[in-house]
Amino acid sequence: MKTLIIFAVTLSVILYSSSIAQNLNPGDGIRLTLFNVTDQISGDYFIQLDRTLQLPYIGTIYTNDKNYLLIKNEIVQKYDSLYRDPELSIQPLFKINIIGEVRQPGFYFVTDVEKLSGIFALAGGVTGDADIDNIYIIRDSAEIELDARDMIESGNTLGDVGLISGDRIYVPRTWWADAKGVTIIAGALTVLVSVAALLLK
Repeated sequence: MKTLIIFAVTLSVILYSSSIAQNLNPGDGIRLTLFNVTDQISGDYFIQLDRTLQLPYIGTIYTNDKNYLLIKNEIVQKYDSLYRDPELSIQPLFKINIIGEVRQPGFYFVTDVEKLSGIFALAGGVTGDADIDNIYIIRDSAEIELDARDMIESGNTLGDVGLISGDRIYVPRTWWADAKGVTIIAGALTVLVSVAALLLK
């Protein structure tokens, strides 16, 4: 039992590290919040096609060949030199695609501290046919299966599962939803056959 706990903690640390140390791509961004500064700085800022990030008062941040941690440290240092003891919060904004059994599928910007329930809320919530016990993160040609119900109950964040830029979150249909559809079609065909038989008499 102790071995399983150690393995789970180690895996969580590895996944979290892969999330916060990854590269940010053009179209991704950061969510910047300065709590004790009156200047209008807080907001969402996005990386341009030339991989530059324009921020108020400190100018251009070059993100090429830098992972998120290096970018974050550079931003913190520049604002720290500009303001005295700034209360600064910086989070990565990943562009992901939420597809499948959600009410508003599409592209969304999310931070790694958001919970899965919040991600579903962005997409308008899941449909009544959603199988949240078996959702998938699709990354290139790989599929990572997640138990969304367990994640929501345990309060895991997207950083805990190692979400990265460009991931697709796929919410499949339950098997009984598909079976229900087949049953309805089969019932309709039975009615049509019965009607046809009556007409041919």
